[in-house]
Amino acid sequence: MPEPARTKPADFTGQLNNLINEFQFVDDESATRINQEFRAAIAKITKGMSPIGLINAYIDWLGHLSLSPGKQLQLIQSLANKLYKLGVYTAESITEKGTELEPPSTINDRTFSKESWNSFPFNFFSQSYLLAQQWFKEATGNVDGLTKDHEEMVNFINEQILGLLSPANFPITNPDIIQKTKAEQGENLKRGLENLVQDVQQENGGNGNGTAGAEQFVVGKNIGITPGKVVYQNQLIELIQYNPSTELVGKEPVLFVPPWIMKYYILDLSPKNSMVKYLVDQGKTVFMISWKNPTEKERDLGMNSYLDMGLMEALKAVQAIVPNTKINTVGYCIGGTLLLIGAAALAGQRNDLINSITLLAAQADFSEPGDIKRFLNDSHLAFLESLMWKQGYLDADNMGDAFKALRPGDLIWGPMIQRYFLGEESFMNDLMAWNADGTRMPYQMHHEYLRKMYLDNELALGHYAVNGRKVSLSDIEAPMFVVGTQTDHVAPWKSVYKLHQLTNDELTFLLTSGGHNAGIISGPSHPRRSYQVHTRKPHDKYICAETWQDSIETNQGSWWPVWDQWLDQQMSDKRKPPRIGNAAKGYKGIKDAPGEYVLES
Repeated sequence: MPEPARTKPADFTGQLNNLINEFQFVDDESATRINQEFRAAIAKITKGMSPIGLINAYIDWLGHLSLSPGKQLQLIQSLANKLYKLGVYTAESITEKGTELEPPSTINDRTFSKESWNSFPFNFFSQSYLLAQQWFKEATGNVDGLTKDHEEMVNFINEQILGLLSPANFPITNPDIIQKTKAEQGENLKRGLENLVQDVQQENGGNGNGTAGAEQFVVGKNIGITPGKVVYQNQLIELIQYNPSTELVGKEPVLFVPPWIMKYYILDLSPKNSMVKYLVDQGKTVFMISWKNPTEKERDLGMNSYLDMGLMEALKAVQAIVPNTKINTVGYCIGGTLLLIGAAALAGQRNDLINSITLLAAQADFSEPGDIKRFLNDSHLAFLESLMWKQGYLDADNMGDAFKALRPGDLIWGPMIQRYFLGEESFMNDLMAWNADGTRMPYQMHHEYLRKMYLDNELALGHYAVNGRKVSLSDIEAPMFVVGTQTDHVAPWKSVYKLHQLTNDELTFLLTSGGHNAGIISGPSHPRRSYQVHTRKPHDKYICAETWQDSIETNQGSWWPVWDQWLDQQMSDKRKPPRIGNAAKGYKGIKDAPGEYVLES
């Protein structure tokens, strides 16, 4: 019987290589695409949050806590002490009704500040909840080896869970809901159900933005109505020039660079709240950038696109319409960050076109960006970027949900209780209507912004490059007026204040009451506003933010007039108002303000 043919080693190796090559159909590009598709599907459910990031944070916390027996004993002792105080407090509140009792919790939560929460059993519910909040906060603090980022993430998730379980959120444990239901014999719950059905139908039907009452504010009819003309348009911006309302105006025009994460008309709300109208009435020539609301087509627009096609094109247009003069610039939020980048790039080219810079709640140093940092680490960004890659943009709902999660009591649960359990119509004003009119972020721009600013802090460290050339904020030679707001969760004022360490020219810093939006849009018609203001000269010594706040006197009233006077000081002369546009140079009046980009949903 003949022997079977033997395969030579060389032949066997060749066959094996062919077999391996046959299964090497998943190259690097395909693998990346599969990964992004998979992460995008998960991110759509988790609103861009990384489950791995959350798991890692909890493992880090629980792992280090398990190796800290001293900390464990402290927590057991604290829990026992809290339960004892709660028991005594509850017993006293039952037997001594009407007596002023000292609550065991040290947390001041305005949700439970009403008198109705002071009687049993509702004081027991509220104090149990607040003590639980306190204990979980203690459980994550001072755990040896736990990273600060993971501590903040665990705190954030614990806050969301506890916030959901708040006794204020349930009809049978909320005294206000019980009292109203008794008084109205359940009519409030009927109205609440009707409100819920209406909101769901409005959201699912695509009619409006799903925010009740917002339909009474319409851009171009009762908000965003300061008269003007769109004098320039490209695929990213419209530039609006506003009609003058005074016989003489300051020689140097004012150009607003609003953030593209929101629509520009926050600066031109109803007439009494319009910063644009206020400046025009004070004798300023005002221009406004209106950003296009991007779709998937604009997915590849990056930060340099916003700089070149946005800020630089707007400066070029203003210079053509009001020639032979410098420009006073104003940047709000991310628009202020872009303005600083552009100003540094121009300064590096020895271009002195910019006469002054005003920054409204805008950051340059992102080392301490505030609560938003909870969403910003490599794991979360990988999932968020996969979602943006899939869609081509970041949807407004994702951003809105993230900001609401920072203050769930005020922005999520409180409005739901009011509308669905108490059956009350939600109060709506022009600022709230604007807030519900969201925008999208192009994939490439948002990817670069989050990575280069929040994660790598390139602008503050001098690593940020514009068209291949690194820029430095210390090159800027223009006076600055910088506004921070006391309760800002987006751009904390101490983070905004860091600009003192990055620039050398004269800098006037103003700290006003209010938050990121309400603190900025607080003109002379707003009561109960206050501010602190101080000017740092070029050679003054540095003062830290805490010392600055303690040493500067507080003034009552709106900060707008102070800023207007500062702008007057930057004006070299008065002149007759310039004409609208400059047709000879290609900047004719295209259409009436507010233009078309701001109307895109």
